Amino acid sequence: MIGHHSPFCDLDDTIVALSSAAGPGMRAIIRLSGPTAAQIAAALDPTISFDKFQRRQIAICEMRIPSLSSSLRAELFYFRSPATYTGQDLVEIHTLSAMPLVELVLQKLLNAGARAAVAGEFTMRGFLAGKLDLTQAEAVHAVIEAGGRDQLKQALRQLAGGIARPLATLRDELIDLLADIEAGLDFTDEDLTFVNQTQLLERLGKALAQVTLVRKQIHDRAAAGPSFRVVLAGLPNAGKSSLFNALAGRDAALVSPVAGTTRDYLEADITFDGIAVRLLDTAGQGPPSGAIDAAAQQLGSLRQADGDLILWCEPADGDRNTRPFERTNQLVIRTKADLGVLPAEYLCVSVHTGLNIDRLRVAIANEARHRSGADLAPSATRCRCHIDLCLEHLRRAPRIVLDEDPAELLALELRLGLGELGAIVGAVYTDDLLDRIYSRFCIGK
Repeated sequence: MIGHHSPFCDLDDTIVALSSAAGPGMRAIIRLSGPTAAQIAAALDPTISFDKFQRRQIAICEMRIPSLSSSLRAELFYFRSPATYTGQDLVEIHTLSAMPLVELVLQKLLNAGARAAVAGEFTMRGFLAGKLDLTQAEAVHAVIEAGGRDQLKQALRQLAGGIARPLATLRDELIDLLADIEAGLDFTDEDLTFVNQTQLLERLGKALAQVTLVRKQIHDRAAAGPSFRVVLAGLPNAGKSSLFNALAGRDAALVSPVAGTTRDYLEADITFDGIAVRLLDTAGQGPPSGAIDAAAQQLGSLRQADGDLILWCEPADGDRNTRPFERTNQLVIRTKADLGVLPAEYLCVSVHTGLNIDRLRVAIANEARHRSGADLAPSATRCRCHIDLCLEHLRRAPRIVLDEDPAELLALELRLGLGELGAIVGAVYTDDLLDRIYSRFCIGK
């Protein structure tokens, strides 16, 4: 659902898109945003009307769709500008999530004058309306694409202003300082001093400390991100511990032909093709033989729930299709490939012969790269570049003050530093930057 975004879309258009996940479900949410959102939504049921002055309203309507023999019930939530996500009038239509019906509703709204939204257009309008800055807009994308709890928490922190707030405070203080310096330039003939040398150095020192702290936070976040968690799971005696040792490159797990040897879970931090991976070996899943075994399996289930990738192990010489249920983040592995028939549709490995062990490492690394795509790396890279340049400009400023160089040079360094901070939060931006950011979004976000 990734589409191309053009920053030149007409903001006076009323746009529409499905904002909930496509597919069958209890509820679908269709979102309208723009100056005529209420009028276009009323085309679904001519009997409904919205108060022009009430900020938030709910209406129950029976949508009349020409190709349907009966009406379709829906709830309409109307939010008046400017107190909305986009800063414009916004209507959400909640109805049954059946894609043929959703497509008919969308078509009627398009016929009534709405335009289909492009990728990221709702969030872009929120940014242009000052509802969120660029770091928060990037966090919206990261929330949607988060591949695990750690990524989600990280994205939510950024969405809540984890980067924007300290930078906004720093910009305000630098703008105040620049104003004092430029005021002095305007009154050079009158011998007025708005800020003396000591005050300048103190305020510059404080700004340098703040920028350095933010820079450290950004660099630490990029360097110390959580490892990609790979959990080995399966029935007892499926060869999980042997595979764990083979992948870890050492005998970390106790291996025994007796089923149920693993009572706790084991961890190993390793690197596959430059990707940091945390490997976890869990107890075999099956009918528990006692209270300890039941507790071990429960602990293993919790580790699976936290896993970014589940390697479900099934021995080639044993039962097939032992998986209790399918997961989207699950990769089925046929272990003990030296003992049985090798089905072509599965990755088959053997610890004893080394068959496909390296291939499995590559597969894990590729999955980690793919599933980590929702991290805030694009935001972090952009922020690091601008914060480093800002720091360079601010480091030159104290020397200008101490050397008693012209105040115009000091003002120039502050302006350049402010420009770098503005580029992070979106006070300074280009159409190319907006295009790069919002083209990664899904339609309807």
